[in-house]
Amino acid sequence: MACESWREKLDAYVDGELLSADAARLANHLRECAACSAAVLELVQGKRAVRVAGKRYQASVQLREKVRQSLGTQERRPQNWIWKLVALPATLILVLSFAAALYLEHEKNQRQQIYSELTDLHVATLASATPVDVISTDRHTVKPWFAGKIPFTFNLPELQGTDFTLVGGRVTYLEQMPGAHLIYRVRQHQISVFIFQQRGGRTAISSSAPLSRLSFTTESWTKNGLRYFVVGDVGAQDIEGLSKLLRDAG
Repeated sequence: MACESWREKLDAYVDGELLSADAARLANHLRECAACSAAVLELVQGKRAVRVAGKRYQASVQLREKVRQSLGTQERRPQNWIWKLVALPATLILVLSFAAALYLEHEKNQRQQIYSELTDLHVATLASATPVDVISTDRHTVKPWFAGKIPFTFNLPELQGTDFTLVGGRVTYLEQMPGAHLIYRVRQHQISVFIFQQRGGRTAISSSAPLSRLSFTTESWTKNGLRYFVVGDVGAQDIEGLSKLLRDAG
């Protein structure tokens, strides 16, 4: 397929909206076409710039104080103390329910945001001319390469007899935290595994079973103080399979 035809699909690929088969074919094309790879990187960088710009506005202290004073000066009708006593438990339940709903919504938004950023990293890495800095199918070569480059160590699974192949790895960053980015291949698809230290912040999101977002599937969990993320344009079965191997790695 000519580059012109692929160019029409780049936006959908970056946003994870392509069918799995089309995404795999386009990923193969990106490894061979520098022009399309550059276009994908530009799109990913644009998404990141928009995301960063969206975080810049915060209400000023003066505005928050003005709103607080406005709420505090609203007229309140006198209420009988018995009515207050009766209404208190219901009010507490309402407040707690509202707080729980806000927390769950925040957790959901935080998870979606971090998965979106990691999906961008996955796409940008595969579109790069050098997706990995250490190229090897041997876990005993890839794991030692990270020594001194990241402030933690991790174990990699034995893949003999499975459908997965280790391609290599590179150092990556999330919220200025260094981590390991490993690439695995299953059939014609590429899967990214990100490993970071569990230090709170957005990496402290709750663990999740495989989640499908359009053409990408993700999974996350913690083990031995590390947070693992698995991202790929494959089905939940492949993500679960690789995740189980990583969890069981001794």
